[in-house]
Amino acid sequence: MAGAKDKSKLGYRILLGAVVLVLGGSMLLYLVPQTPDTGQVSTDTLAKIGDETVTVADVRLQLDQMEQRNQASKIMEPFYAQRILTELVFQKEIEYEAKRLGIGVSDEERANRIRQYLPTVFNGGAFVGMDRYSAEVQQRFQLTVPVFEELIRQGLLEEKFRKLVTDGISVGPEELQEEFRNKNEKVTLDYAMIKPEDLEAKITPDDAEIKAAYEKNKSSYQVPEKRVVRYALVDVNQIRQSIQISDDQLKIQYQQNIQQYMVPNRVHVEHILLMTVGKTDAEVDEIKKTAEDVLKQAKKGTKFEDLAKKYTEDPGTKDKGGDLGWIIQGQTVPEFEKTAFSLAPGQISDLVRTQYGFHIIKVLEKETAHTKSFDEVKESLRAPLMLSEADKRASGTADQLSAVIRQSNKVSLDDLAKQYHLTSGETRPISATDPLIELGNSKDVKDEIFRLRVGDLSLPIRTDRGYVVLSVKQVLAEHLGSLDEVREKVISDLKRQKSTELARSKADDLVKRLKAGEKFDASAKALGLEPKTSEPIPRSGTLSGGVASGKQLAAAFNLKAGDVGAPLSLGQNWLVYRVAEKQEPNPADFDKQKKELTEEALQNKRSLAYEAFRTSLDTRLKQEGKLKLMPDKLKSFGSLG
Repeated sequence: MAGAKDKSKLGYRILLGAVVLVLGGSMLLYLVPQTPDTGQVSTDTLAKIGDETVTVADVRLQLDQMEQRNQASKIMEPFYAQRILTELVFQKEIEYEAKRLGIGVSDEERANRIRQYLPTVFNGGAFVGMDRYSAEVQQRFQLTVPVFEELIRQGLLEEKFRKLVTDGISVGPEELQEEFRNKNEKVTLDYAMIKPEDLEAKITPDDAEIKAAYEKNKSSYQVPEKRVVRYALVDVNQIRQSIQISDDQLKIQYQQNIQQYMVPNRVHVEHILLMTVGKTDAEVDEIKKTAEDVLKQAKKGTKFEDLAKKYTEDPGTKDKGGDLGWIIQGQTVPEFEKTAFSLAPGQISDLVRTQYGFHIIKVLEKETAHTKSFDEVKESLRAPLMLSEADKRASGTADQLSAVIRQSNKVSLDDLAKQYHLTSGETRPISATDPLIELGNSKDVKDEIFRLRVGDLSLPIRTDRGYVVLSVKQVLAEHLGSLDEVREKVISDLKRQKSTELARSKADDLVKRLKAGEKFDASAKALGLEPKTSEPIPRSGTLSGGVASGKQLAAAFNLKAGDVGAPLSLGQNWLVYRVAEKQEPNPADFDKQKKELTEEALQNKRSLAYEAFRTSLDTRLKQEGKLKLMPDKLKSFGSLG
């Protein structure tokens, strides 16, 4: 059973995604079927582990699934691609090591885990049958039975390795005392942040300074090759504005997709969940008492959302005050569904017990099954139809342009623009790294600009704005920039340099004033800084807003109240602080916290040990030649690789 920390990391939703519980601490990904290995590395291969491979297609499948579940955005694709590759490689490494050591998962172990997480497929002790089992797996997890059972096997296998690595770990008395000190020794700080970026606007270099800075760093002011491009654009938005969509067309669309507008019986609910999965009977009794206390608070009028944020153990809804959104019949476990659909809006349920634990349910809204009328949805149909028709017309024009240009790419761009009613224009000189928003900021457009010869025409290229035909008018070679050409860059660099120096100077000045006995607030304001006072911070905590961690502020814990710390460098920024108060740990609290401290210290040590195992396994397989990585092929997902 994965720990609470692992569950939170996986970000699952209790009612809709319990399958992730079987994946273990780091198995974040759905199973990717592998093609038979031929012993050769294909051009699509990102990693080879023994006889197994991880391919670009494997990573792409994972990314597509994440994007469909709104767990990843296109802009973050390079980051997630790297993360997915790391996890898929580790899956294969675990499988390789398991074969080497003779470690496996028995059918009985897998069956017991299925029983634990899908109790509804057993009626008493009897299996309900393959059809019901398949339907349950598909409904709950959107997976086939073979994929679901393979995920369970992978999760159990990793649990065995985790157990092997961490079972012998213990926490000694000195470690507990250190953990106790880290949590209970606290300081309250008066502090001020000095940020160079806040100072830049106040810096105005004169001409002499600008010229001197340019002469000193002249070699760093190379101007890259730039190109001036003429273009003719098949503008989809312009086409769309000329399109009229009749009600008859909208009605046809409505009738063809009538099922989309059928709203089932549904209910908008919030819930508070106290989990009982894997707990002993005695622990369940204690959890029930807590749940009953929370229920009393809810019934007495305490804000439900506040209670959920405090008590619920469903990490998917905790930050949203327990809001599960709209649920339909057949989407959740029977006990939860029966209660949710029996309540009126505004009502709060009694305790509801499911295989996950004790729920308290509040209904916000209810809708009876109905089909939305044409009048309700017709305006939502209009824009997609207009865009579809505009895309169709733009694509048709692009095909005609392609045919003409293929006959001769020396045809006049002006003639094409006039004949096909295109928007034409000319860009400023642009380098390979300059944005080109006016043409849709497409990578394909940029690549084509720096591939074309002067005077040649490109074929139409699809962008966010439509289709564009390009012609390079002029190429400006790379050269050492004159002061006039790079003046703005010189000024920017100079302001950054001077603001960095000024930030350090202000930090030193503030420390001198404080050590001379001046009051913190007055000294900070005199230097144009904003003075703040923190909450009490433990060594394991952070300064509000994540400004600095307790570890970065370690020196503060060795000072007395009233002492001023040395200026602390935080990247380009500087932090100046004075210890306002110091709170020493109360030895009497040690015994009260001992159990919790032991669990946290053990969890931390186990996590570190398992990460060390992962690193060691990875290193060993590389040294043995059993692991080969080709991460450069990740560039197809973006800039990482």
